Amino acid sequence: MTSVYLLGAAGSIGRQTIEIISQQPAAFKMVGLSLGSDDQANHEILTAIKPIIACLRHEHQLDEYVRRYPGIRFVHGGQGLVTIARHPEKGILVNALSGSAGLRPTVAAIETGKDIALANKETLVMAGSLVTRLANQHGVRLLPIDSEHSAIWQTLAGETITDVAKIIITASGGAFRDMTREQLKTVTIQDALNHPNWSMGAKITVDSATMMNKGLEIIEAHHLFGLDYDQIDTVLHRESIVHGMTVFKDGTVKASLSQPDMRIPIAYALHHPRRHHQERTFDLVNLSFEPLDLKRYPLLALAYQVGRQDGILPTVMNGANEAAVKLFLEGSISFPDIETIVFETVNHHDQIADPTLDQIIDTDRLVQADIRRKYEKR
Repeated sequence: MTSVYLLGAAGSIGRQTIEIISQQPAAFKMVGLSLGSDDQANHEILTAIKPIIACLRHEHQLDEYVRRYPGIRFVHGGQGLVTIARHPEKGILVNALSGSAGLRPTVAAIETGKDIALANKETLVMAGSLVTRLANQHGVRLLPIDSEHSAIWQTLAGETITDVAKIIITASGGAFRDMTREQLKTVTIQDALNHPNWSMGAKITVDSATMMNKGLEIIEAHHLFGLDYDQIDTVLHRESIVHGMTVFKDGTVKASLSQPDMRIPIAYALHHPRRHHQERTFDLVNLSFEPLDLKRYPLLALAYQVGRQDGILPTVMNGANEAAVKLFLEGSISFPDIETIVFETVNHHDQIADPTLDQIIDTDRLVQADIRRKYEKR
């Protein structure tokens, strides 16, 4: 039986992970999980799953939950996430948190010997070199849950990385893939959240529309697979059926295809190296591929740039984007303002070539705080 720790249980990936685990009680034991701000959603989760330890978002929630669930140990906040990650029982930690909050608990879980099933892009974007180095030192596995990285991972099974010419990450194009840049000036929050293919959280859905989502995935792929940025391509694939491809030096191309259903890569990571039977339909359809225009999606070009520069700049880009997306979802800025804020922040920030974990976390916090002060009352 595998012990599971789930960070971000109330989110889209978290709920689907709980669904998979609940269907296989003989295979998985939920040891710890983190909850959200919605008490009703939290109570639904704790009714279905009884962990040993649970992390609440806010301290003021503690008294009610301790009374209601006397058999569960409750912690709270960012330090609570680390406490769960450091729980002594080994197993697999599923990081399904949104944003930079996932970094420190991931490091803590690695240091205590837990495998990491990673749906949180920001962990590797902000601290990819540090995290992969720690994972190697502690002998733990980094198992991608993102559909694109899971696809690449599967196409590399049984292969030698030196035989790879390049990998291709597919992009749906998001909610605005058929709009001109001029038309983007008047789009609304609801427009941005209307993804054509996937049902996801708000932040990642907006990132899909700006193509920052794909930019983060490029940096993540660099660290997961050890490939140069010149070996990582992206293409527009409207159907979201082909999630990733690997091109080998002999001209062979391997692709991973499935319906756009995140339960597939979640289950693959949890069961790896085995596969678990799931009732999933798959209908063959016409598949289209188009080159991604870096002038249409300048944040994608920026991600390649800061990825190559490395150091602290991926953290700066990620923090600026996280803050800007929050402001957009709150109605404080327009959709095009997201790009403006990210570019301005990256272009005016000093480089740190080999940042420590504390420098990474402090930089992220300061970048986001500075942006909020500047824009939220504009």
